[in-house]
Amino acid sequence: MDELRKNAARATSLLKSMANESRLMILCQLSQGEMTVGEMSKHVSLSQSALSQHLSLLRREGLVKTRRSSQFVYYGLDSEEVKAVIGTLYDQFCACDEEGEEAAE
Repeated sequence: MDELRKNAARATSLLKSMANESRLMILCQLSQGEMTVGEMSKHVSLSQSALSQHLSLLRREGLVKTRRSSQFVYYGLDSEEVKAVIGTLYDQFCACDEEGEEAAE
């Protein structure tokens, strides 16, 4: 029972970190591969400052990681759990949109 409680606490922490529309959009973008803040800001309607604050929280929570390459900092997903959850959410909510867009064309 202690193991179940510990796993439930981990799941709760993960879901709390993801339970924000902006952070969810950021994680969806990062599921496509590493990006800089500048690249992400083109896809997520946030200022670079707000985007950086959300990324900082996601990094503290262990959901994203950083990699420096010359003057750029690249962000990427750093959790197998978040990759699995984002993959499931993508299949449920985004794949349908793409099929609808393709059908409309």
